[in-house]
Amino acid sequence: MLHLHELSLTFNEGTPDEKKALQSVNLTLKKGEFVTIIGSNGAGKSTMMNVISGSLTPDVGDVFINDKPVTHLAEHQRAQFIGRVFQDPMAGTAPAMTIEENLAMAYSRNKKRSLRFGVTKKRKELFRTYLETLNLGLEDRLTAKVGLLSGGERQALSLLMATFTEPSILLLDEHTAALDPSRAELITTLTGEIVKKFKLTTLMVTHNMQQALDLGNRLIMMDKGQIILDVSAEKKQTLTIEKLLHEFQRIRGKQLESDRAVLG
Repeated sequence: MLHLHELSLTFNEGTPDEKKALQSVNLTLKKGEFVTIIGSNGAGKSTMMNVISGSLTPDVGDVFINDKPVTHLAEHQRAQFIGRVFQDPMAGTAPAMTIEENLAMAYSRNKKRSLRFGVTKKRKELFRTYLETLNLGLEDRLTAKVGLLSGGERQALSLLMATFTEPSILLLDEHTAALDPSRAELITTLTGEIVKKFKLTTLMVTHNMQQALDLGNRLIMMDKGQIILDVSAEKKQTLTIEKLLHEFQRIRGKQLESDRAVLG
């Protein structure tokens, strides 16, 4: 479903601020795999997500989705088969539009352009059905402006908008990091339920090692633009935070720098 081949990207090349953001990254996801990605700040996690989504272009390497090369497709062209939820709850929705208008916009993302992309009676019923699965009462607030929702409600809506059209790839970029603990737990639970329901091929970036262990059926660890550890589903079931930290120290010969990584 997703294949990354020898991706490399350097920021500010040839200057004192040069940074190798990605170094020969290779990764393959089968259909339905849910892979969590951990690593400290600057490890290359979000950069890799941005290359997959098309907001960054690699210096070297290729991105394939459904066996088709998409490396040179613009971000808006890839949006028809990629769903993404960002860390900032404000980023995934249009605050001046209503809930039903936001959903209508997302619903039309992977369909042929039409003058009739708005909110119809049939679509309202469809949107209510999907919103009911969030258990937040948003199905009764279809005409409310999204800007009036709480951060947790907006992130739940963003997650629904990114997934209910069943994209080929779902990208979750620290999508619970900006929320308070109770809302983060809600979104984490919803994520597991929605990915399982639609059998979505998913990449989720997180600083939180416990979250990375609890979600998904495969785990990778990144450091300095490289994938240094790839844990299969079977081995992942036996992992703990302590074992992960030990693996990092074994591979890199030093302790993981970020304290945030061990917060559960």
